[in-house]
Amino acid sequence: MTIEMANADACPKVSLLVPIYNVERYLRECLQSAAAQTLTDIEVICINDGSTDGSRAIIEEFLADPRFRVIDKENSGYGASMNQGLRACRGEYIGILESDDFLSAEGLETLYRLAKADDADVVKSDFYLYWSVPKEREERFGWVTAAKTGLVRPRDFTDVFYLKPSIWSALYKRSFLEENGICFLETPGASYQDAGFNFKVWAMAERAVLVDEAFLRYRQDNEASSVNSPGKVYCVCDEYAEMIRYLDSHPCDRAFLDPVLVKMRYDSYMWNYDRLSPELRQEFVWRMAEDFRREDEAGLTDYDLFESWKEADRKAIMDNPQLFHIRKMGAEGGGKLGTLRRCYQTGGVPLVMKIAREKLGLR
Repeated sequence: MTIEMANADACPKVSLLVPIYNVERYLRECLQSAAAQTLTDIEVICINDGSTDGSRAIIEEFLADPRFRVIDKENSGYGASMNQGLRACRGEYIGILESDDFLSAEGLETLYRLAKADDADVVKSDFYLYWSVPKEREERFGWVTAAKTGLVRPRDFTDVFYLKPSIWSALYKRSFLEENGICFLETPGASYQDAGFNFKVWAMAERAVLVDEAFLRYRQDNEASSVNSPGKVYCVCDEYAEMIRYLDSHPCDRAFLDPVLVKMRYDSYMWNYDRLSPELRQEFVWRMAEDFRREDEAGLTDYDLFESWKEADRKAIMDNPQLFHIRKMGAEGGGKLGTLRRCYQTGGVPLVMKIAREKLGLR
């Protein structure tokens, strides 16, 4: 591993980590957006994870700017890259910019100002979903809305645990991460490592600022993205094992966090299940049932945290994984009617009526 750096004694306001692996198609636009930030007191740390395309040459174009530096390492995956970047950071706050995404020029300046105003452990903004083909378009994701902004304590606002773990539209106080031992699980490739980091942040943060603005464009048309890699069936299970290990080794409110983690696991496992091929789904649903049963037997599950249809699905998986899989596959392509049919098969008219009441806000 080699590190090229400038201004080794400087302590910038923000360290921006850019993990890079074979992304020459989008990298220049990404790094240009970092260089163009209106907050100029920053460092940009490019972590080159053994790229074999033209990514390293593109990084070289930016090293004339003393704010940029590069870590060259053998390919070992996203988690190891991010942890090396975290150890190299000198900034007061740390941001993450994925190498196929890009930032609005005022992004870091706005987030840093808001973080400082409330002495925040983390400041989190909304982001844009972005497509460059077949024509350029973007839309707000809606992670943060006007109804939930400002300074919050995550344990008093549990929505943050269940929303998409978009760790790259945020700034994190470096001292907060270091004092709480928050880092990434070092598993091969790039799959789900953001989930564990995200949970650790929300579990330990006391002061979080939510911002109803969007600065980052989160690219949706990168076919090499890990979201589109179907072979990593059990990586999500590794991340949840890491979250439990973290809770076991850090003083925290387990009575609150354990049931939250149960709900998070259900949501993540279902997302993983839905993106797998039919053959791999049939394999994974048995692992789902095993892990869900273990949580119930340990008394960790609080079904008051679940919507009725999610509670019904979770119980159906534990009761008969194969039957759940058959019904789920049969309902696909049927839209809301297919989902309604599956709910009726699972819980009959009472479940359908309960779900209808929830949708109408009558729960």
